[in-house]
Amino acid sequence: MKNDNAIIMKGITKEFKVLNRHEGLKGSIMDLFSRDYRTVTAVDDISVEIPAGQIVGYLGPNGAGKSTTIKMMTGVLEPTRGEIFVNDCVPYKNRAKNAENIGVVFGQRSQLWWSLPLIESFKLLKEIYLISDDDYSEMMELYEKLVDLKPLLHKTVRQMSLGQRTLSDILAAFLHDPQIVFLDEPTIGLDVSMKAKIRELIKELNRRKKTTVILTTHDMGDVDALCERIVIIDHGRMIYDNDMEHLKTYFGSYRTLKLRLPGDVWAERLIDESKTDVMSVICEYQKKGKILDIKLEEITTEEVIKKIYEGETDKNEKISGTD
Repeated sequence: MKNDNAIIMKGITKEFKVLNRHEGLKGSIMDLFSRDYRTVTAVDDISVEIPAGQIVGYLGPNGAGKSTTIKMMTGVLEPTRGEIFVNDCVPYKNRAKNAENIGVVFGQRSQLWWSLPLIESFKLLKEIYLISDDDYSEMMELYEKLVDLKPLLHKTVRQMSLGQRTLSDILAAFLHDPQIVFLDEPTIGLDVSMKAKIRELIKELNRRKKTTVILTTHDMGDVDALCERIVIIDHGRMIYDNDMEHLKTYFGSYRTLKLRLPGDVWAERLIDESKTDVMSVICEYQKKGKILDIKLEEITTEEVIKKIYEGETDKNEKISGTD
């Protein structure tokens, strides 16, 4: 079923049987023979199509079902119900073929060899993925253009800083020129300059190689810098699938009011203009003291996502704004 979509999911659901455990030593012994299970739905009827070459932010609070969905896309888990196609194959039925065409960077778990210099890890990956000499040379030349790679090549992974290790892991994930790369919290724990460097690297590799990128992150800076489209799930259900601007339109009545007070102190407040008059808030602060400056800004990506996580929308309905 050849088409322009890198990933197709139709009604994907994943359920787990979880043992209802008993307390104490006696309860632990009873659990060994118990058949008292309950069913937990981690992913609930998700349908989505992701075109090749797109960078998609796959967002949601902890426990929303993001990791479970990624594991089904990578072939680690089989869905309970529904259909899933990744690069035109069913990932859990064709794990080896699927693995050849994807790259992964999961949190702080490095795929590089801890005690080997980076160049040796790259050479091992070249053999594992059967990368030709010409393709390998081409990728290494590209990496040298995009980042200052030479100081890292002969450094062991265990000697690298967190930022250098993350950068190296991302380079390793793209080395065999996969069609899809899954990035799980790629900038977590990094300083501002390294975050900017890694975001620029991901964006440039996507542009040059047309690689589909699935990004899970809690850092809204990553979303703003990289994602053309976001998919938000909560309690296993998809509640939004569109670009960020549509989502901001949904929260269009929200503004961030910033007031500079004496002592160069800034007071900041998020206001829903459909419920609260901005001038009344300004007057409220003015009664307490002099206001030196006023700024009224559009709601940020981070504030929008926070509102969704806090339950500002009906979680049983998908947010309007999808095409």
